[in-house]
Parts: sequence; C-alpha cells; structure tokens
Amino acid sequence: MKKLQAEIGKILPFELPEEELYLNLLRTSSLLELPFLRLFKAHHLSESTYNVLRILRGEGSKGASCGLIRQRLVSRVPDVTRLIDRLVERGLVERDRADSDRRIVLNRITPRGRDILAKVDEPLRQLHLSQFSQLRAGASITVK
Repeated sequence: MKKLQAEIGKILPFELPEEELYLNLLRTSSLLELPFLRLFKAHHLSESTYNVLRILRGEGSKGASCGLIRQRLVSRVPDVTRLIDRLVERGLVERDRADSDRRIVLNRITPRGRDILAKVDEPLRQLHLSQFSQLRAGASITVK
C-alpha cells in the first residue's frame, strides 16, 4: 500500500505522525464521500440539502425549526435559513408558523421532497453496504 507521502507527492517526510494521521483521515473521508456526493448531485442535491430533507422527513407533519435542524445536521452549515430558503424555492420544503407561538417558523418536507428522498434511499443504502461490506458481522477483513 502506498504511503500518503508518496500519494500526494510530498518530498519531505511529515514532521509529526499526528500530521500524517490527520491528513490520512481527511483523504480517507474524501474518498469515502465522493460516491455519495455524485449520487446527491445526480438528484440535484448537496450533502447539506439531503441532510435537511432527511431530518424533515423524520420529523413528519410536525416539522422542525431552523434551530432544531441546525442541531441535527451531521455537517455544520453556516446559514441554515438560507439553505432552507433554496429548498423552499425548489418546492421541496414549505414553511409555516407554529400555532402555539407565531414567532416560531416550522419547516416541513413537501411530497416532492419526499419523492426525491425515496429515489435516493436505495442507492444510498447500497453505497453504505458496498463501502463497508467487510465490516459486517462475521466477515473477515483482508488488508491489501
């Protein structure tokens, strides 16, 4: 297996093993993420928009405030409100004021948003299974 130093064309060795470990983790994350990003792009989604739709689908008809969505996002997004604005413009999310407190804006996934998630669900599941199939219970792991 190639060392990261050779893969990225770094001439001098890393000063710290922790630096190499950190960069290895970033590289691995990037490689694992790429097929997911391609899948999302094929459905005109980003990782963040997919994540927001997933959260809203889980909340059902009660919806979720921007604050709740922000807390539940896997990857932090600087402006959740603007992200949701774009989803509203695309007809994937709708907004409503809470009956109990008119200051609270609730976001709900639309049927169109649910349809997009339904199209992504199985390919996403297959990606997860294929990337980590060797880690399933009872499987032996082979290091190349």
